[in-house]
Amino acid sequence: MSNWTDTLSSMGARFHIDEAAQVEDFGRALTAAELADGFLAPVTDLGIIAVAGDDAASFLHNQLTNDVEHLGLGEARLAGYCTPKGRLQATFLYWRDADAVYLQLPRTIQPPLQKRLTMFVLRAKAKLRDATDEAPFAAVLGIGGAKGETALRRHVAQLPDAAYGKVDGQSGTVIRLADVFGAPRYLWLTDAETATAALPGLAGELALGGNQAWQLASIHAGVPQVTAATQEQFVPQMVNLELLGGVNFKKGCYPGQEIVARSQYLGKLKRRTALATVANPAARAGDEVFSMLDPGQPCGMVVNAAANGLGGADLLVEMKLDALGEDVRHGAAGGPVLSFQHMPYHLDALDV
Repeated sequence: MSNWTDTLSSMGARFHIDEAAQVEDFGRALTAAELADGFLAPVTDLGIIAVAGDDAASFLHNQLTNDVEHLGLGEARLAGYCTPKGRLQATFLYWRDADAVYLQLPRTIQPPLQKRLTMFVLRAKAKLRDATDEAPFAAVLGIGGAKGETALRRHVAQLPDAAYGKVDGQSGTVIRLADVFGAPRYLWLTDAETATAALPGLAGELALGGNQAWQLASIHAGVPQVTAATQEQFVPQMVNLELLGGVNFKKGCYPGQEIVARSQYLGKLKRRTALATVANPAARAGDEVFSMLDPGQPCGMVVNAAANGLGGADLLVEMKLDALGEDVRHGAAGGPVLSFQHMPYHLDALDV
């Protein structure tokens, strides 16, 4: 890992992770326009839990909101991990190889989540370990935008054809995620030596960012990430997880499954997560938002936030649908106004 850290440092990063696990992002925040043109983002604030053993898939299948037992070697998926009351403790990107199933999540919540999952292994033949710094995952590069695919093809022989496809090869593992700005978005996991060799060339073609750039791209793709500030705040539908294929309503039981199913079919409060911009670069996950239709109580909460390079922040905001498009303020009734943007997928009105 030190070689990879040294490489990032030599390219101008101070490589410091503060309390919010934010890297210094090579000195500046990228804008959405730069991301749309083409970007490269070394990602350092996400960790990986490996679950190995004969019962690894079946164990996780009984814990997560999505199907793990039928996950193919050439695909990746999103999933949530809920409390018995159906509230999300974590959201994951997950995939598998011949040896294990891998769960990617924020480093800040990885240790307690890994410990909690381990408690429920019981007699299952499954063992969890922290795989974040293992050689195949020592470097994680996010790549996207109009120029991203062409740039990545100079270093990787084959790329996935569709969203949530996965390709393993000599250069490592490439997962294609939900598109953003009308272009493919990739996560390239590889060893430090391969990434160190590729980084200068990629940075010569693409705008170089860090965690901020990757988070901003995910926000504009409409893909939520539960963090320490928002654990146990949302049922999966509140953050659109089922719209992204992260909930399988036909699979067997898992913690909170009854609540999640009831929310899908018999819920009462109409809530979804929307994309917005606010003139406050300090906006953070967990911040409340207030509708002037009913300013005395919050109408929602910031799920994810990233500086947008224009003096403000772009947000994913979970909120009441009847407040969407109205006068909604960040932080307090007298706070800055949220400007709502088009989501990359349709938000149907669902009672949750």
